[in-house]
Amino acid sequence: MTDSLAVSVQPTAGDDVGEARSLAQDAWRSLRKNKLFWISVALITVFVLMAIWPSLFTRTDPTFGDINNVRATPSGDAWFGTDTQGYDIFARTIYGARASIIVGILTSLTTLLVGGAIGIIAGFYGGWIDAVVSRITDIFFAIPLLLGGILFMSSFPNNPQSTPYFVIVGKVVLTLTIFGWPSIARLMRSSVLQVKPNEYVLAARALGASPWRIIRSHILPNALAPAIVVSTINLGAYIVAEATLSFLGIGLTPPAISWGVAISDALVAVRTYPHILLFPSLFLSLAVLAFILLGDAVRDAFDPKSR
Repeated sequence: MTDSLAVSVQPTAGDDVGEARSLAQDAWRSLRKNKLFWISVALITVFVLMAIWPSLFTRTDPTFGDINNVRATPSGDAWFGTDTQGYDIFARTIYGARASIIVGILTSLTTLLVGGAIGIIAGFYGGWIDAVVSRITDIFFAIPLLLGGILFMSSFPNNPQSTPYFVIVGKVVLTLTIFGWPSIARLMRSSVLQVKPNEYVLAARALGASPWRIIRSHILPNALAPAIVVSTINLGAYIVAEATLSFLGIGLTPPAISWGVAISDALVAVRTYPHILLFPSLFLSLAVLAFILLGDAVRDAFDPKSR
């Protein structure tokens, strides 16, 4: 009788009660049920395709300006109309996604790598290393991102005629990375300080594991999730920062094509021809919104308190 009762209360293979799931598996189960997550993924997929394969959306040359057809309103020949130089706005908007997305993704990755490494070193070793790193982080953290970007890009301006495209993009990424890593470093340091006292870390120390092995196998996997979430949210902010620098004429400059450059060019005729400003601004807003929604969804999925 006892044996049969014990068997009857055992969970079945499809029962959630008996399944041992990791934090990542729980997060994925939560994300699959989140409609905003799938909306953001769909939008990001479209923008990434625009950046990688713009010819999939248009075959019009974005660098061809028809001076006989300037400031044309949207029509069947030019879906978004033309700008003040006769460029097709639809083609410029599609090709503009490449620079903006590249800057956002590369800046998020570099700030995660630089800030994450610095935060791990400060939090793991502590002592005077933590004190020195924390003071350096505070100095950079006190400088606003846009203000630092404006000062840096103004000190090292681009030469549109001689500066290669990827050098211009790389300079913007470097500038945003220099002033964007402190937030990730502080967050990673806090995560490491929370993980370091755990039993599995103390057991690894007692067994004689090297610091690198402890960081790689125990600290990093359990402290990285918050930094990834914040980096995802920051990606949208970096796209806005690139657009702002380009709008001011010190970020990406022609012949580079980006949404910020298109918005800057559109201000000349914004009152009489608002469609020139509308479409690049709309795509920029949707891209930023998509990455912010993705970051919020991932943050909620990794936070047990939100479930």
